[in-house]
Amino acid sequence: MSGKRGQVQFAAQRPSGCSAQIVPVPFFRPALLAALVLALVAGGCRVVNPYGPVLDPPAPPAQQPPRELAKVSLPSYHIEPPDVVQIEMLKLVPLPPYRAEVFDVLQINVSNTLVDQPINNYYMIEAEGTINLGPAYGTVRVVGMTIDEVKRAIDRKLREVLRRPEVSVQLARVSGAQPVTGQYLVGPDGTINLRQYGVVHVAGKTVTEARIALQKHLERFLDSPELSVEVVAYNSKVYYVITQGAGMGDTVRRLPVTGNETVLDAVANVNGLSQLSSKRIWVARPAPSQFTCQQVLPVDWDAIVKGGETKTNYQLLPGDRVFIAENEMIYFNNMFAIVTAPLERVMGLAGLADSTVHGYQTLGRNYNRQRSGF
Repeated sequence: MSGKRGQVQFAAQRPSGCSAQIVPVPFFRPALLAALVLALVAGGCRVVNPYGPVLDPPAPPAQQPPRELAKVSLPSYHIEPPDVVQIEMLKLVPLPPYRAEVFDVLQINVSNTLVDQPINNYYMIEAEGTINLGPAYGTVRVVGMTIDEVKRAIDRKLREVLRRPEVSVQLARVSGAQPVTGQYLVGPDGTINLRQYGVVHVAGKTVTEARIALQKHLERFLDSPELSVEVVAYNSKVYYVITQGAGMGDTVRRLPVTGNETVLDAVANVNGLSQLSSKRIWVARPAPSQFTCQQVLPVDWDAIVKGGETKTNYQLLPGDRVFIAENEMIYFNNMFAIVTAPLERVMGLAGLADSTVHGYQTLGRNYNRQRSGF
């Protein structure tokens, strides 16, 4: 059913091509309801419900919407702006052949060294581009060399002091490589910025697909990169709680979907029903644009909170609208006040002007009486 203020419309049958169940939602106003009853009584008509159960047989169990105690797992999460993803770099090795740079750390092991001055430690390339092997061996310039070239340079230097040194060199830490580990915001264009490694498009991908795309992109800069990806802020999948304001403006709250919320959770997240709200609540579920019907799930609020029934305590899905209708009497009172407010103001100004003129007239008569001695 779809309805507007002051109108009542029933969906008597499903439009062609629509598989959603249409449920009529009453949208009567007190004055309209009274007028309708009087018209039916005066005309001797009998009330006929055009939306009978024959037109809407019960949906099969497979098409029943998920609800409390019968929830379903949401499909694989697809990353969208403005989600935040956490990337942990498990393996960060530059592509060979890597040339040593200043402040890189090399692990150097040498056998057949002097007994009191072994070479078996981590050595950092100093600002001059050299490494210091100790007082007996001196320094070796290695900046700009590959690991094999560094090994040969150290071997030549040590042969000035040692007879048959056996040198082993490994790259322990790369100073120039930008760390990838961190949290990244998915931009409006669906990409994340990896700084010096460029941008990668991840929108519309699952976590696994995003990890594969990132690894493939980093293979241009790193040797067999390995990383992990997870979503730390689910900002793109939300539901809405809309509270009618009884003629004073509706309130819309946007809340994230975690996959476990029900109608009761949604109302609790907005601090319950307001003083302007009624107990008429329903869930409006978005449908594809080619559908010509509305998907409306009515909620029995009293049954949920007083009886603990789960039949209408539906599980909320991304994009759902939980609509809380206004109190009809409060709406009528507010509309009446809005309509009559200008008239009240005009009447008040007229009464004030009349009392002011009357006061001045009375004041003049009393003043003349006092001067005359009466």
